[in-house]
Amino acid sequence: MPEPYILVLYYSRHGNTRQLAKLIARGVEAAGMNARLRTVPALSTVCEATEASIPDNGDLYCSLDDLSQCAGLALGSPTRFGNMAAPLKYFLDGTAALWMNGALCDKPAAVFTSTGSLHGGQESTLLTMMLPLLHHGMVLVGVPYKEAALHTTQSGGTPYGASHWAGHDGKRPITPEEQALSIALGKRLVQFARK
Repeated sequence: MPEPYILVLYYSRHGNTRQLAKLIARGVEAAGMNARLRTVPALSTVCEATEASIPDNGDLYCSLDDLSQCAGLALGSPTRFGNMAAPLKYFLDGTAALWMNGALCDKPAAVFTSTGSLHGGQESTLLTMMLPLLHHGMVLVGVPYKEAALHTTQSGGTPYGASHWAGHDGKRPITPEEQALSIALGKRLVQFARK
């Protein structure tokens, strides 16, 4: 039987959500479980356009097997008008077979996001990302207020999941609080995956 892993599945246009994914993966591995980083391809407005099955750089594209066999899931997206980005939604829309057979039932899941503005919909994005996970029967894991950084952050970080305020140009670095909360979320996923 293969080693259990937490799937850290994300879409990142400018790299900020990917940075959060790596921090969550660091938390997963610090808690003693493997992290599997996966992404989804961008969508094209040209119907005939397709992406190569293996990206030129970065993490591999997620397969339904990656998703169905995980012990837990961290799902991340940049904010798009208070919602997840279309490429990630498109991928999730293709998971009906997993929904039908209950492949994700009772597995822990967490969400994370990056926004360009401080009030750019971090919390609404996290909440809308939870909806398909609830339909899959997953058990949602947030960031509890026992995490000190949740009390001191002046940028990203919510009880709904890890987040980052990237700034209008996407160049604001991840703060120490955002980093701590992302790592803590990865560790918490492992704690619930073990149960």
